[in-house]
Amino acid sequence: MMQKRELELLAPAGSYETFEAVIRAGADAVYLGGSHFGARAYANNFNEEELLRAIDYAHIHGRQVYLTVNTLFKEEELEQGLYEYLLPYYEQGLDAVIVQDMGAFARIRSMFPGMDIHTSTQMTVTGAAGAAYMKQLGASRVVMAREMSFAEIREIHDKVGIEIESFVHGALCYCYSGQCLLSSMLGGRSGNRGRCAQPCRLPYEVYKKDQKSRIACGNYVLSPKDLCTIDAIPALAESGIFSFKIEGRMKQAEYAAGVVSVYRQYMDRYLDRLNEERAGGCSEDEARRRAKKAYAVMAEDHRKLLAAADELEIEPPHMLGLLTSFWLWALDNAPSGSLEGISNRNIARAAQWNKEPDTFVEAMKSAGFLDITEDGTLEIHDWYEY
Repeated sequence: MMQKRELELLAPAGSYETFEAVIRAGADAVYLGGSHFGARAYANNFNEEELLRAIDYAHIHGRQVYLTVNTLFKEEELEQGLYEYLLPYYEQGLDAVIVQDMGAFARIRSMFPGMDIHTSTQMTVTGAAGAAYMKQLGASRVVMAREMSFAEIREIHDKVGIEIESFVHGALCYCYSGQCLLSSMLGGRSGNRGRCAQPCRLPYEVYKKDQKSRIACGNYVLSPKDLCTIDAIPALAESGIFSFKIEGRMKQAEYAAGVVSVYRQYMDRYLDRLNEERAGGCSEDEARRRAKKAYAVMAEDHRKLLAAADELEIEPPHMLGLLTSFWLWALDNAPSGSLEGISNRNIARAAQWNKEPDTFVEAMKSAGFLDITEDGTLEIHDWYEY
């Protein structure tokens, strides 16, 4: 029997290796994608056998698994594919699905009445009225839009009485709560279908209206800095957030487990002090005030989170630009079937994270994927060796 914690630490997993690593690092629950309908189509997502095994592994260790079903759906997918896809996981005891599409929400609620449904951040729940409506429809949890303030989240908590989940660490989309069409417009790869090429991570030049005078504002004007709230755990808890969600299904196991271990340490430290104050007879407000005052993050642990970023996991913008260029080019030019098994991790490692090439061809040459032969043609290498 799984005992519910006062706060939940929710970790990402883009592969089975990462899944086991974040469980060992202290995650209470893991969110992951299967072979269909997930918003990270290019992660090393779970096949059916791996996902069934993951559900068992999590439950044996008293943890939970949430499956992302958070793309926008086409009509035929709702009619034909959704039930068959979810049925084996439902029967295995999957704990919840994360959903964006309202049609998919209604179908899942009807087909699997015992399944918990969490509204995706891309459903853009930004107030108490929206959260109450989703609760009325059958949602057990709402994932906050990333633009919410503590006060706004607290209002939902006080008025609605529904579990609240919020991102606390990792990459941020420049668009409102991730509802972006830039990749779709530029390269035909919709983020709402799980295929974002991250063009916001590319360098851009910004000019005044005369289109002649460049504005000095840096090159990566659409690429937000990563979120890190390790210093704000007491404030997050006081706002009513139950589930602390770490972003990173495209990241390696070392990064995900490292970040989870730091947040686990400080969430436990805060809760331990809070419970000590409660046991001493303080009122709830006073206990929280004292626990918050005593809370502090050591410089060494700040460095650990920064080190995780430096170890090739929080991608520098120039590398994301390289990756974006690679996928946009390769989808149009690579031989059929040659992209299977290739991930951002493969490409990034091959490029050795130390170049900012001027052109795509030069980038791919430096990564070892392409050569220009003597007659000027491009030769595509065997990418599996990388």
